Amino acid sequence: MKIERISTTLVFANWRNWVFVQVYTDAGLIGLGEATLRSREHAVAGAVEDMSRVLVGEDPFEIHSHWQTLYRDFHNRGGVVLMTAIASLEIALWDILGQAAGLPIYQLLGGRLRSAVRAYGNGWFEAARTPHELPQLARQAADQGFTALKWNPFAGAADGWMLPRDARRAVREVAEVRQAVGEDVDLLIEAHGLFTPAAALRMAEQLAEFRPLWLEEPIPPEDTAAMAEIRQRSPLAIAAGERLYSKYEFAPLLERRGVDIIQPDPLHCGGILETRAIAAMAETHYISFSPHNSSSPLGTAVCLQLDACIPNFLIQELPLCDVPWREEIITPPIETLHDGQLAIPDRPGLGVRLNEEVARRHPYQDPDRSALSAASTPDQERLARRLRRSQKGEHTP
Repeated sequence: MKIERISTTLVFANWRNWVFVQVYTDAGLIGLGEATLRSREHAVAGAVEDMSRVLVGEDPFEIHSHWQTLYRDFHNRGGVVLMTAIASLEIALWDILGQAAGLPIYQLLGGRLRSAVRAYGNGWFEAARTPHELPQLARQAADQGFTALKWNPFAGAADGWMLPRDARRAVREVAEVRQAVGEDVDLLIEAHGLFTPAAALRMAEQLAEFRPLWLEEPIPPEDTAAMAEIRQRSPLAIAAGERLYSKYEFAPLLERRGVDIIQPDPLHCGGILETRAIAAMAETHYISFSPHNSSSPLGTAVCLQLDACIPNFLIQELPLCDVPWREEIITPPIETLHDGQLAIPDRPGLGVRLNEEVARRHPYQDPDRSALSAASTPDQERLARRLRRSQKGEHTP
């Protein structure tokens, strides 16, 4: 079997464009991957096109060899654009291998440890037009079956040291959401690297009474020593990792025990094997694994294959409410929640296909212009700008 050609498809989905990659073989099998990267979709699609020249004509089953060839291209190695492109191709090759073998990918990785995984909702708050609507939306998400919810109560605050009024607003927001959902729903607090270390510790102390499951990325990802200091002093568990893009970048954070929960994104950190390696490194330090997932349902499908077979798995992120036709972009749908959990698909490969008819109905748009043009009032425009700030780093708002 040989790779015949590789294509990319850009699909507009509200605040970003999903980037789907398909690898075609001469045996008729088509592997599906995803290279979604907000505001850099053309850059990553171009990287996929460049890498395609290396893969066309090659055996799709030699996944590890192809990964090493693409990664070790002297100057062109590392970074979110190239690692996202590599990941999309590697995932598509795993999809082909699974289809050819008639097995889901987790079986090719040694078999599953679980048949369903707990999920937390992110994006449940997207319909809010004022902060006062958040508690009601949180209650609605809990009523839909979610037992854990994540959001960023600091969105719109100045970077670094929060003003006292911003800190009070954030604490009040968390308190109101906690009251709305009760004690049986876990709250996950996102910070998007907003704080200085001192400010992060202050916020962790103020939020501790609401018992969040974790505080995510309290400071930017570059300073692993500072992250480790926060983790040692924080009354809250610390989660991070969505902006690290290889096992080499995760190694210093893990060696310093800088987190309690590691969050590699399989679509950005090189794909399935690289994410599994990162999870194994974390396991040796007794650190839990909770993959970041803010892309299309295909990203969820990739995560579920890993969640099934990684021993230190904790909980899976599930994006909500980016577009009303979200579940239609792949077939069959896989993001249906049962008792707060997602079932692991057992079909060959990733177990899903791209719905190309739906994709054609939603061609590329500039996500920055679209977010602001949708706001019809000054208040909505301010909210749109706040959401855009909280979306930095390829994240739901």
